[in-house]
Amino acid sequence: MHIIVNSSSMIPIYEQIMDQIKTAVLAGELKEGDGLPSVRGLSKDLKISALTVKKAYDNLEQDGFTVTVHGKGTFVAAVNPQLLREENQKDVEEDLERVIQKAGGCGMTQEELRSLFEIIMEGYYAENK
Repeated sequence: MHIIVNSSSMIPIYEQIMDQIKTAVLAGELKEGDGLPSVRGLSKDLKISALTVKKAYDNLEQDGFTVTVHGKGTFVAAVNPQLLREENQKDVEEDLERVIQKAGGCGMTQEELRSLFEIIMEGYYAENK
């Protein structure tokens, strides 16, 4: 797994690490039991504080994405289907919020946006039956 951080981003580095690992788990790139880089190793590779990596790993464990075995490392946890669905739904909600903000900024009314959404949705479901 290759993690990239952007130190000039407004998103904290630990969140960037978490987001990339979560994305890899949700996409199936990282599977249950796969080991993550050690805290020290990743901090050295990314040239960041080990505390930053530790915070990301702790939060991933708290969110149910990883498990840490003392002396062995941090591993991808078995993904709970409910957790997977909730994370995916959260991503969709965030995307929809961005779309609504963009539409509002362009002067689209709620009705115009609803109509456009229905047209696109109907086309998608017709193609993917």
